[in-house]
Amino acid sequence: MSATPQLASRSFVLLTIGDRRFALPAESVSELVVPGSMQTFPHTTPLVTGVLFRRGRIVPVCDLAPVLVGRDAPPRRFYLIAQRRFGAQCEWNAIPVTGNCELINAEMSPPSEGAEAYVSGCIAANGESVGVLDIERVVAAYAAPSAVTIGGEAQP
Repeated sequence: MSATPQLASRSFVLLTIGDRRFALPAESVSELVVPGSMQTFPHTTPLVTGVLFRRGRIVPVCDLAPVLVGRDAPPRRFYLIAQRRFGAQCEWNAIPVTGNCELINAEMSPPSEGAEAYVSGCIAANGESVGVLDIERVVAAYAAPSAVTIGGEAQP
């Protein structure tokens, strides 16, 4: 009898940015909200486009589209409020998404060969393989674009 590793089924939120689908672990997602009034201000934080005031707290808006689908991403219609980790620290971020999100149960497998550096694993969803995002790695990929391709495009 051979030992086969058992993968535990977990919940994931499927999200769409541009024409691509991604997933986040459901435990890191708080809610999906209709865009409110985003406030902008001068800053130099990569990918942060402004802040929202949500449920009594200020939530940075972190637009991942330039890394995930390229600079010409279509308009995003909703914000997915998700937790971003900085080592031992956590912070809620509003991620602009193109379409509706979906909650599914799936087993996560290791990233496929050649997957982008910000993909922590893959899940099967509706007959396709969907990359599970690590938000901090997405931001790091933007800060060091020579390390990865951005939206499938090689960066200078």
